[in-house]
Amino acid sequence: MGHGAPEYTLKFGDVFSLTFNLSTVLMLILSAVIVFLIAFISTRNLKLKPTGMQNFMEWIMDFVRGIIQSNMDWKTGGRFHVLGITLIMFIAVSNLIGLPLGGVYINHELWWKSPTADITVTLTLASMITVLSSYYGIKMHGMKHYTGTFFKPVSFMFPLKIIEEFANTLTLGLRLYGNIYAGEILLGLIAGIAGSGLVGFLGGIIPGMAWIGFSIFIGFIQAFVFTMLTMVYLSHKVSKDH
Repeated sequence: MGHGAPEYTLKFGDVFSLTFNLSTVLMLILSAVIVFLIAFISTRNLKLKPTGMQNFMEWIMDFVRGIIQSNMDWKTGGRFHVLGITLIMFIAVSNLIGLPLGGVYINHELWWKSPTADITVTLTLASMITVLSSYYGIKMHGMKHYTGTFFKPVSFMFPLKIIEEFANTLTLGLRLYGNIYAGEILLGLIAGIAGSGLVGFLGGIIPGMAWIGFSIFIGFIQAFVFTMLTMVYLSHKVSKDH
């Protein structure tokens, strides 16, 4: 441990400043580029009988469609299909991108990691979902209906509904962050043991390989869970029976 993160601080006078984690920014951009390339390669030469990458992309589309239909009718939820596909692909890639190299340090600064191992990223994604679900709740049913849901079934439920909104945002972001961050910390410890010498290498190589396999599984599961909960929250806002 004992390694820092590459940071850049943008100052606005002597009062306000913003600090950016350059590693997180770099890995977010790289994850977005990978997702774009997967989508581009999968759809650049569409065939009536899908094969290869097109077949993979159509499987993802059907999988996300199933997630949506398990929470709301397709007439309502179909508009969130692209959102679901984007989320599950981007989060899966972001979860897994830190595994291949196990961390790259330059001048004792960590440059290669999963961006979802940064709490700022996961809470931002969760906040985005909260704002988006509220936006569609208002857009589809009006402000009066939306605000009325905070007072149902009885008016004194309002404080609890507000707490629920914050709790949903926190749990959505912290769940993703905790799983990915803990996985990378443990992988770093195993890598440290494996690099300590021949005995450490022999003792760490098998647990390391097993943990990488488990981390890949967790990365996909967390992408699925985040996407599923996103559709659950959207369903609560856009479905009149909630």
